[in-house]
Parts: sequence; C-alpha cells; structure tokens
Amino acid sequence: MPELVFFSGTMDCGKSTLALQIEHNRSSRGLQGMIYSRNDRAGHGKLSSRLGLVTEAVEAADGMDFYAHVVGRLSSGGRIDYVIADEAQFLAPEQIDQLARVVDDLELDVFAFGITTDFRSKLFPGSQRLVELADRVEVLQVEALCWCGARATHNARTVGSRMVVEGAQVVVGDVVGEADGPPAEVGYEVLCRRHHSRRQTSATARAAALSPDVLPVDSAK
Repeated sequence: MPELVFFSGTMDCGKSTLALQIEHNRSSRGLQGMIYSRNDRAGHGKLSSRLGLVTEAVEAADGMDFYAHVVGRLSSGGRIDYVIADEAQFLAPEQIDQLARVVDDLELDVFAFGITTDFRSKLFPGSQRLVELADRVEVLQVEALCWCGARATHNARTVGSRMVVEGAQVVVGDVVGEADGPPAEVGYEVLCRRHHSRRQTSATARAAALSPDVLPVDSAK
C-alpha cells in the first residue's frame, strides 16, 4: 500500500542525502519521481546534500497546492511513480494534508524529509502535521554529534558565535561547527540537550576553556 513516510532528525544527520539515495535507487529502476524542495542551500529549485550531491527539484512556494500540481502533471501526460518532499518542516500544515491526499487518492508513495523542531525546541508546523498524519515516522540512524561528543538532539541558531533563542522561526543559514573556522553571521549548530539548555556552543565552550577564570587553581606560591 502507498505510504506517507516522514524521515526526521536533527540538522546534519543526512536527510537530504537519503532523499537523493531514494531518488537514485528508484530512478535507476525506471521509475519517475516528482521532487520538491524549499530553501535548499544550493539555491532555488535544487535538492542537495552536504556531500556535494545535487539534483533538480520543484521549489515548493508558499501557497503551492501539491495535490493540484501532481494532478496537473499526470493530466498533461506526465508520469509520476512517487513523490519526494525535502525540507518539509517549512511546509504549511495544509500542504502536508495535500501530500497525504496524494497518497490516499492517487496511490503514490510520498517521502517527506525534515527536521522536527526549530532552534527554540518548538515543533515546526509542517513537522507537527507530518507526525499527526504520516503512516510512518522514521528517525534517521546517522547520529549527528554535539561538540562534546554526545548525541545531538537539538538545533541551535547562532549569531556570531553565540546561541540565540529569539527571532523568526525560519532564517536560512548553514550548519557551523568547531572545525569550520569563524561562524557565519547567522548559522546553525547541533547540540545535545544539556548544552542547548545551557546555550553553550562549540565557540563559547572554547572561549570558556581558554579563560583562566574557569581554572580553580591558585598559581601563587
């Protein structure tokens, strides 16, 4: 039976890579998919991974009716065997309803990929609706790691080197890490729950480690 499957995880855990792998596996068997993406790092109308892989996609704009778009392609003689929707957390709840209708009425598999919570640890509306409607929710097994080495469970937004917890829910940036040099003005970092709650990023952790104030050692003789 066709399914609506939600593949979820933190940033930097390989969601887009898996989407590209599913596309490759099915297209190599002669199947044809409809690929949607939104706010991809590679630009408008792209689905890309941080490994450097990229393919063309339909940009999922605000107000786009997924069901009507798929029906339009099929009605004009196009072939669609499955649907991939990357960055699904950015979709509106009604767009998730439309993807569910693609499964139920058109009997096509829909594979949605996205992060569950934002930088404030609040559910994205699109992700919340996917959890409510999906036939399956798959947590990706490629674990992203916090700078401390623990499993990363939260997404953090940074401005400069400091974590912020206020602002618009959607601000496009990129993941920064300890080995990436100076962070971008707006960036993202994955953290464990402990360091997310402490607002301690890799940059602020390094600054604290270099500060003599954190060493409870009296060097006076």
